[in-house]
Amino acid sequence: MTRSAVIGLILASVTLNALAQILLRIGARTAIHSGNGSVLAGFADMAVRPTVLAGLACYGFSLLTWLYVLGRIEVSFAYPFLALGFVLVALAGWQWLDEPMSPARATGIGIILVGVFILARS
Repeated sequence: MTRSAVIGLILASVTLNALAQILLRIGARTAIHSGNGSVLAGFADMAVRPTVLAGLACYGFSLLTWLYVLGRIEVSFAYPFLALGFVLVALAGWQWLDEPMSPARATGIGIILVGVFILARS
């Protein structure tokens, strides 16, 4: 498998992981608004929400993809790509969940992107 193909799988794993975070956030946010009363009832309600189940499925596929990657490339190369998850989640939260994007956060995202780009070229 070529290095480019492995990087593609790394990016797929990171994207699935970020998507899982967004889906879990949506599921948790809607469950909180349902007002079932007890904490245990709230947990049970969240556990069966379609967005939570979809988020857990994304985590599962992300994990399987990540394990496949780790079998084919050095962990010291692959692991730093996980930082892209911070970028994807911050951008998705900003665009889809109306979360704030401060100048400091945008600068941090830029620094992460530069670092991952340098790593990918090494």
